[in-house]
Amino acid sequence: MRIGLRVLFGYFLIVALAAVLLAQVFVEQIKPGVRQAMEDTLIDTANLLAELAADDLRQGRIDTGAFAAAIRASQQRDIRAEVYGFGKLRTAYRVTVTDAQGIVVFDSAGHDVGRDHSRWRDVYLTLRGQYGARSSPEDQANPNGDTVMHVAAPVLDEGRIIGVLTVSKPNRTVAPFIERSQKKVLNAGIALLVVALVTGVVVAWWISSQLSRLRRYADAVTRGERASVPKAHGEFGNLGQALATMREKLEGKQYVEEYVHALTHELKSPLAAIRGSAELLQEAGGRMREEERESFIRTIAEQGERLAQMVDKLLALAEVEHRQQLDAPQPVDVQTLLQTAAAALAARAAAAQVDIRICAEAGLQLRGDAFLLRQALINLLDNAIAFSPAKSVIRLEASQAANMLHISVQDSGPGIPDYAQGRVFERFYSLPRPDGGSRSSGLGLPFVAEVAALHHGSASLSNSDTGGARATLHLPLG
Repeated sequence: MRIGLRVLFGYFLIVALAAVLLAQVFVEQIKPGVRQAMEDTLIDTANLLAELAADDLRQGRIDTGAFAAAIRASQQRDIRAEVYGFGKLRTAYRVTVTDAQGIVVFDSAGHDVGRDHSRWRDVYLTLRGQYGARSSPEDQANPNGDTVMHVAAPVLDEGRIIGVLTVSKPNRTVAPFIERSQKKVLNAGIALLVVALVTGVVVAWWISSQLSRLRRYADAVTRGERASVPKAHGEFGNLGQALATMREKLEGKQYVEEYVHALTHELKSPLAAIRGSAELLQEAGGRMREEERESFIRTIAEQGERLAQMVDKLLALAEVEHRQQLDAPQPVDVQTLLQTAAAALAARAAAAQVDIRICAEAGLQLRGDAFLLRQALINLLDNAIAFSPAKSVIRLEASQAANMLHISVQDSGPGIPDYAQGRVFERFYSLPRPDGGSRSSGLGLPFVAEVAALHHGSASLSNSDTGGARATLHLPLG
């Protein structure tokens, strides 16, 4: 399972359990809380009515006196009240009064007059000077039906209990409030779970995306590709920078090792030629013919120049290979780019009796580093001049196709041998010149390939159908 899903699952599980537990606690506490509030109100009501009923009960007119008339009148009142969205038309109280033996002497409902209530908990405890209350089924024949709360208060005559007044109220009268509160709590719990799920998805996606960027960056580094440190935040950003620093350290070490080995190998040949020529000049002294002396001196000069070019090109190649991206790409006019590259080698082309012809569509532009692109074209033109016969033409062309810019350099030389087709872009690999001159450093084409990669493009070298070789830069215009 991916880490993002693990985080989402764990986070949602914790939030879901917390929400369920909280909702359960709230739902379970709503019902007893409402009933406790109702009981508290009934206690106040029962004690108030007990004081009002005391005089009629003491005089034996509890069922016909002013108290009974007031209670019956109150039950006929048209209240027309609205309590938090629920209408109320009549009072829901029932008032019963028993004598000192627990016999009902007044019932506002008119049902239980004459019955013995002394066994009921509310009357039983109140007659003994304790707080009496009970909750009983509204219909005794249906024990599982709605219940009624009964709260009793003693009726006193100079401190002596002469009866018990009980106020009753069906619990179903507060059921709508309980159900609505429970529904609100449940809806809030569901909303909390939805918000938690959305938050969890966002957080898990964010963590997964950060890790995915770092993983893709690590994979690209493993494949040896150019890759920029992904944009990340917090610890992920620090981790990305740490990976980039580690990459630079490791690549720098490996890069130096590879270059030292390669450079050591490539320097052996020109150094051997220089050493051999110098030894021959030293041993022969004045006995060497002038032509031979000039030949050896020329060899030393050529090989020294080759060493200098190799070092310069090696430094240039190392610079572009070390860069992961262009620092500040700018719009580059393609036609101007081709003209400046050709102008840089105009003298050498004239000395070799080679004509450079430019053919480019007007208005072509791309974003990139003009200096690096010009140096890449100079390398391609330099190779083309070296392999072109006298009085031949080198074509420097640029065209657009499918949002890609193709810049090609085509010579009229012998082309690329089959054995060299897959190696022309290797470092230090070079082909013999047609005129028998010394080989190049073998770093020009690798430099061209690196410049193309920096511009998110590629370089190719192949034989042309019309003869000669064609080197092409394939660069995205965007």
